[in-house]
Amino acid sequence: MATNQMRREAAKRKLANQQARRAERARRQKRVAVISSAAAVVVVVVAVVLLTTAPWKSDPAQPAAQAAAPPGTVNCQYPADGAAAKPANPPQADAVSNQGTVPVSLTTSAGAIGLTLDRAEAPCTVNSFTSLASQGYFNDTPCHRLTTSEGLKVLQCGDPSGQGTGGPGYTIADEPPANLAPAGQSGAVIYPRGTVAMAKTSAPNSGGSQFFLVYADSTLPPDYTVFGTIDEAGLATIDKVAAAGTDDSNGPGDGKPKTPVTIQTATVAA
Repeated sequence: MATNQMRREAAKRKLANQQARRAERARRQKRVAVISSAAAVVVVVVAVVLLTTAPWKSDPAQPAAQAAAPPGTVNCQYPADGAAAKPANPPQADAVSNQGTVPVSLTTSAGAIGLTLDRAEAPCTVNSFTSLASQGYFNDTPCHRLTTSEGLKVLQCGDPSGQGTGGPGYTIADEPPANLAPAGQSGAVIYPRGTVAMAKTSAPNSGGSQFFLVYADSTLPPDYTVFGTIDEAGLATIDKVAAAGTDDSNGPGDGKPKTPVTIQTATVAA
């Protein structure tokens, strides 16, 4: 028969075995918990990586790619640029024709000025100019600047405010001329008599609605978009304005024309 001592020893062994099993279960449970947590972290990291690097992910901050322009056309851009001097809507920018010419008639207080705009030379500029003319943007606006100095002889128009600082509320990318003769100075070219070109600031792609009419060969950097020509009747009109001179308000040979010139209407031929 088992003695009390033997029973006590058996009870101790049973208790020790139970404690060992409980400790092992605790270690297994802890190990499973750590593995599960690590797995969850890996899943989250992988998900973040996939969301931020997957090639199919769309980015709402990025505009959709512009479709290629059909043959005979180009795509233009007219980014907003502050308040307009006169209400105007930006022109349609996609599939702008780069072929042919557009006649435009300026009826002014000094006489008629006929323009022929060349889409092939500056399609985005011609598109903007004809859009503004069709909206009546140039109607009842002054030609605010005349220059008569040697090397720069232009009449500048297209700012409804008459201050030389106004525009349509958007800008046009430069379309630099490619075929002007060098002027014999470093980088300068000759804008020949009869040229219609865009005015701009010294910053690139800063043209808007202001343009200048060249009535005698003028020397300038090749930065001003050439987009048309002036007819003979128009040149005769500008010659009369230039002969009357300028008020020199911007310096000798540069200011408002002494003979005021207002564009009464700008009409795009059908």
